Amino acid sequence: MHRDYRYLFGFFFLTAALAAPAAMSAATRPQDNGRQEERHRDNNDQNRVYDRAHKDYHNWNDNEDRSYRVYLGERHREYHPFVEVRERDQRAYWNWRHRHPDHDHDGR
Repeated sequence: MHRDYRYLFGFFFLTAALAAPAAMSAATRPQDNGRQEERHRDNNDQNRVYDRAHKDYHNWNDNEDRSYRVYLGERHREYHPFVEVRERDQRAYWNWRHRHPDHDHDGR
C-alpha cells in the first residue's frame, strides 16, 4: 500500500515539475486584443504602429501625431490618443494618411 502512494506522489511531483515552466511562460506573454494597431519598440526606442490594411509600419512620432491632429481637425473631432480610438476610426486614419503622405522621406 505504501508503495502505491510513493508512485502516486512521484507522478504528481513530476507532473508539477514539468508543467510549472510552461505555465510561467504562458503567463508572461502579452495579450493580443485583436485591435488594428500593434505597438512595438524598435532599436531607437521609437514607437511603431502596424497598419494591417496597408501591411506596413508607421513611426509614431511628433510628425505622425501632428498629422493625426490635422486629420481630426478636418473632421471636427476631439483629440483622443490613437491607441484608444476604435478600429474603424484607426483604419479610416491610415487610409487618409496614405492619401496624404509626407514628402520628407520619414521611412514609410
